[in-house]
Amino acid sequence: MFERFTDRARTVVRHARDEARAEGQRPVGTEHLLLAILADPDGLAVRVLGDSGVTTDDLRERIRRHTETGGAGLAEADAAALREIGIDLAAIVARIEESFGPDALREAAPAPRRRWGRRRRQMGGPFSARAKKVLELSLREAMRLRHKHIGTEHILLGLLREGNGLAALVLTEAGVDLADVRRRVEAALRAAA
Repeated sequence: MFERFTDRARTVVRHARDEARAEGQRPVGTEHLLLAILADPDGLAVRVLGDSGVTTDDLRERIRRHTETGGAGLAEADAAALREIGIDLAAIVARIEESFGPDALREAAPAPRRRWGRRRRQMGGPFSARAKKVLELSLREAMRLRHKHIGTEHILLGLLREGNGLAALVLTEAGVDLADVRRRVEAALRAAA
C-alpha cells in the first residue's frame, strides 16, 4: 500500500513514528498521525485545519493531557472515573515512581529484531489498530475520489472517517466540526483538480 503514498504522505508516516518514539509511546496512534500531518506547513490538510482555527500547539497540549494524565497513560475520562471512586491516581503514580524510578509505568520500546537474509524496508514502526485503520481508510478515500496516489489529505480524510481515535477526540474538543472539515478537504481537492 505504501507504494501509492506520495513523498509527503510517506514523510507524515515516518514523522508519526518519530512522534511516538519521542514521547516514549508505542505504538503509533492516530494522534501521532495528526501531529505529523500538522508538521507539513504546505500541505492541503494543514491549510484546511488552519482555516478551522486549529493550531499545532493547542492540539499537542490536548494530546499530552489525554496521554499523560497521572503519568500512567490513562485518558482524562479514565482518571476522572478513578477519582470518583476515591482512587488518587497521581498519588499511586508518585509512589510507583518513587519505588521504581521515573517513567516506570511507561511501556518499554521493544528491542529491534535481528533479521537474517534479505531485509525488507518498512515505512513505520508498529501502529495501533486505529492508526492501521486510518491508513487503510486513506487508501479507500483515495480510491473513492479516484485518485491514483495517497496524499496527506487522504490521511486526514482517513482520520476523520475513523472518527473514534484520540486525533478525532482532540479535534472535536478544539471545536472542529469533523464533517465540515471533511467537506472542505473534498472541496479543496476538487478545486485543485
